[in-house]
Amino acid sequence: MPSAPDDRPTPESFLAEARGEEERSVGRLKIFLGASPGVGKTFAMIEEARVRQRAGLDVVVALVETHGRAETAALLQGLEQLPRRLVAYRGQDLSELDVDALLARKPAIALIDELAHTNAPGSRHPKRWQDVVEVLDAGIDVVTTLNIQHVESLNDIVARITGVRVQETVPDHILQRADAIELIDLPPEELIKRLQDGKVYVPEQIGQALENFFGKGKLTALRELALRAAASRVDADMLAWMQAHAVKGPWPAEERLLVCINEAPNARSLVRAGKRMADRARLPWIVATVMTPRHEAMPVDMRAVTLEALRLAETLGAETVVLQAESNVAAEVLRYARQRNVSRLVIGRPRSHHSWWQRLLGVFREPVADRLLDDATDFEITVVTPHARIERRKLTKPGWIAPNWLGYRVALLAIMVATLIALPLAIWDAVPGGAISAIYLGAVLVVGARHGLGPSLLAGLLGSAAYNFFYTPPFYSLDMRRPEDVVSVAVYLLGAIFTGSLASRLKAQVEAMRAAQRRTATLYDFARKIASATETDDVLWAAAFHIAATLDCHSLILMPDAAGTLQQVQGHPTIEDLDARAEGAARWAFEKNEPAGAGTATLPMSEWLFVPLATAGRTLGVVGVRFKDRLRGLDPETRRLLIAVEDQVAVAVERTRLADELADARVSAEGEKLRGALLNSVSHDLRTPLVTVIGAVSSLAETDGVLDAADRRELTLTALDEARRLDRYVQNLLDMTRLGHGALAPKRAAVDLREILGVVRTDLKRVLAGHHLIIETPRELPALLVDPVLIGQAIANIVENAAKYAPAGTAIRITAKADGGKAAIAVIDEGPGIPEAERERVFDLFHRVSEGDSRPAGTGLGLSIVKGLVEAHGGTVVASAGPDGRGTAIVIRLAFAPSSGEETE
Repeated sequence: MPSAPDDRPTPESFLAEARGEEERSVGRLKIFLGASPGVGKTFAMIEEARVRQRAGLDVVVALVETHGRAETAALLQGLEQLPRRLVAYRGQDLSELDVDALLARKPAIALIDELAHTNAPGSRHPKRWQDVVEVLDAGIDVVTTLNIQHVESLNDIVARITGVRVQETVPDHILQRADAIELIDLPPEELIKRLQDGKVYVPEQIGQALENFFGKGKLTALRELALRAAASRVDADMLAWMQAHAVKGPWPAEERLLVCINEAPNARSLVRAGKRMADRARLPWIVATVMTPRHEAMPVDMRAVTLEALRLAETLGAETVVLQAESNVAAEVLRYARQRNVSRLVIGRPRSHHSWWQRLLGVFREPVADRLLDDATDFEITVVTPHARIERRKLTKPGWIAPNWLGYRVALLAIMVATLIALPLAIWDAVPGGAISAIYLGAVLVVGARHGLGPSLLAGLLGSAAYNFFYTPPFYSLDMRRPEDVVSVAVYLLGAIFTGSLASRLKAQVEAMRAAQRRTATLYDFARKIASATETDDVLWAAAFHIAATLDCHSLILMPDAAGTLQQVQGHPTIEDLDARAEGAARWAFEKNEPAGAGTATLPMSEWLFVPLATAGRTLGVVGVRFKDRLRGLDPETRRLLIAVEDQVAVAVERTRLADELADARVSAEGEKLRGALLNSVSHDLRTPLVTVIGAVSSLAETDGVLDAADRRELTLTALDEARRLDRYVQNLLDMTRLGHGALAPKRAAVDLREILGVVRTDLKRVLAGHHLIIETPRELPALLVDPVLIGQAIANIVENAAKYAPAGTAIRITAKADGGKAAIAVIDEGPGIPEAERERVFDLFHRVSEGDSRPAGTGLGLSIVKGLVEAHGGTVVASAGPDGRGTAIVIRLAFAPSSGEETE
C-alpha cells in the first residue's frame, strides 16, 4: 500500500531555523555583487544606507572607497563617517578600516566597501573580510561590495577568461553566510562607456583596464558568472523555503536533474547520459538509487552494479544518494525529487516484455520505470535506451534472484501437515467444511512469514489443490461439480495469495527492522566500550576489534609518529605487512582527508580501503579495512557503518588526547604555582632576614666606637636571631627537597619530650618575645622514639607559625599526654583560627590561608615540612579549633619508646 504523502516540513528545515535563532545575536551581512568594477555597487550600497537612515536606523560609513569619483563622494554627504586608521608602510601612510573605533561606536549598520581588500601589513587581520567577520560577531549589521572575480572557487575560471590571476579572494563560506546578496548588473557596452568617460577609474588606469577586464567578451563571461552565482543563491533560498513550508514541488525555477538507477545492467550508461545532459544544460545533477528489503537477498554481483554506478557518479561530480523504501520505489523517488525541487528525471527503458505473472511472482525486477511514467506527471522524463548489443549480452545473465529451495520444501511439508490435521476433523465432522480452508491459510501464513513470497504462493496453490482433492465432492478428485465448491476454492486461493503476500511483506519489514536494530545495537555497544576507555591504546584496540567483528574484515589503524610517518598502532586479527599500493593509499587518505584504496577512485587496485580518522580540527590517522569479499566494500550500508564507527573513534581518540593534554596542563600549572611560591619565598621571606643581618653587621662595622655596649649587643643579637631565622628557612627548603626524594631517614632514639621542648624554647626566644609560652607535660610521660633534631624542628615550625598569627600578648600552650598508646602533643594558640575547609589543606606545599594583605607573609613550607617529618616517624598531624572554640590546635601523635625488655623494630 503506498504511503500517504508527507506534507510536513523536513527535519533539516527545523535545524536550519534553530541555527538561525542561535545566530540572531550576530550581525546580518548584505553583499552587493557585481560582474566587474564600475557597475555601481558602491553607489547602490550608499543609496541603501540613505534609505535605512531615513527609516531611523543608526548607519555609519566605516569605509567607502571613492577612487577619486566626485559623484560618489557627494553621495556620502549627510552620513556619519568614521576616521580611518593610518598605517605607515614603506614611507607611505595607508588608510585602513579602524575596527576598534567601529566596535566602540557600535552602530546598527556599518558600510564597509571592497570586501576582498588586503589590509596593510601590521593590521589586526590580513584580509578585510576577516575584519567584517569580527564586526558581524559583535552584533553589527554590515553592508559591503564584492566583484565576482574575487570569489575563491571561481579564481581559476576567471584566470582562464581574463588571463589575469586575481590575488585578492574571499572564501565561499563568506558568501554562504551572507543573509542577502543583491546583484548589480550593467550591459557590457554601457560599462565600457562609463570607463571611457572616467566614471570607473582615473584616466591613467583606463588603458590598462580595457586590456584586462573591460573587453566586451570578457565582461560578458564575467556577467554570466555573476548571474549564475546570484541565481544559485536564490535557488538555495527558494529550496530552503519550500522545505520549511512543506511546499510540494517541483517549482519550475532553476532546473535540477535526477538520474534514477538500480541493479539494471544499464546503470553506468544512465550515469554517463545524465552527466552529458547536465553538462550541456549546465545543471546541478543527482544520482539516486532506492534500497528495499528485497535487496538484502540479492546476489552480491547484482548489487555491485548499482554500487559501481554510484562510484562512477561520484567521480563525475554528481551528488549521490541512497534512499530507503519498504516496497514502493517509485513513490520514494518522486518524494525525494519534489523535496529537492528536481525538474527532470532520467530513467532506463522499461522492460515491458515481462509478463504479469512474472511480475506477480517477483521473479523479475519491479517495473519502477512504468510507475514513474504513470505517476510523474509534473516532471520532464528522459528515457535512456542502452545499445541493443549490450542489452542482448546483458540479458543472457539471469535477472532473477536464486530460488529459496528450502522455503519451497517447507511449503510442501506445511501443506502435508495441514492436510493430516484437517483429515480427521473432516471425517468426524468436528468442524464445518469452510473452516478447513482456514487450516491451509494458516499454513500459507506461516510459510510466508518464514520464507517469503515465492514459497507462500506455492503453498497456496498446493493448499487449494489439496482442499479440492480431499474436501470437495467428488472426493479424491480434482473435479468440482457444485458451484459453491468452485467459489470456496476460488475464495481460498485468493485469500492464500493475499495472505502469502502480506506475510512476505511483513517478513521483509521485520528483517529490515532487525538489520537496523543490529546496526544501532552495534554502534551503541561500541560507543559504550570506547566511552569507558581512558587510554588511547584501549580506544584503538576496541575500534580495531569492533570494525573487524562487525564488518567481517581485517582492520588496521595507522597514526603518525613524531616524524610524521604513518605507523600501524592496532590491528585485528593482527598487524599486517602492507604493500606499496596499500601504503600509498593510506598516505593519500591521511594527507588529503579523503577515502582511498579499494572501492574508491584513488589507488583502487589496493586490497585495503582506508578512510581518514579525523575530527573537525585535524586528521589523527587512518582506518584500513580489507574485506574478504571485495564487493562488500562498495555497499553503501557498509560504507555508512564504517564512517559512523570512524567518527566515533576519532571523537574518542580526541577526547583521550584532550584529557592527557589537560592533565599535562594541570601539572604545568601546579609547577608554575610552586615555582612562583618558591620565587616569592626567595625574594621576600629569605631576603628579609638577610637584609636585617647585613644592616646590623654594617652598623657594627661602620660605627665602631660610637655605639655603646648595650646597642652593640642589641644589634648583635638581632643579627644572630635573623641569621637563625634565615637558617631555619634554608633548612626547611633542604628538608622539603630531601622529603620529596625520600632521602630523609630519621635517626630514632628514646628521647624525653621536655628536652626537645627546652631546645625549642631557647631557639625561639626572640620569636616568642611577644607571647607567653606555657608548657604542660606530665613528668610520668614515657620517652618518645624519635629523631630529636627533626621532631624539634617540626615543633619549632608549629610554634613559630602560632607566634606569627596569634595577637601579641596572648599565650601559646604546648601540652602533651598519653592517648591510645601514643603521645599526643598539642600546640594551642589564641589567634583567629583556621577555617574548617582549610584545616586539611594547610599542610599542603606552599599553601597559606588567604585573608588579604593583613595576613603575615610566609613561604607556606612550615606546616608542610611538619607533616613530612612527623609522617617519616610513622606519626600523624591534624589541625583543629582550640579547646574553647578559639584559636588553633595542631596535634602531633608520635610513638613511645619501648620499655626495658621490649625490642624495637
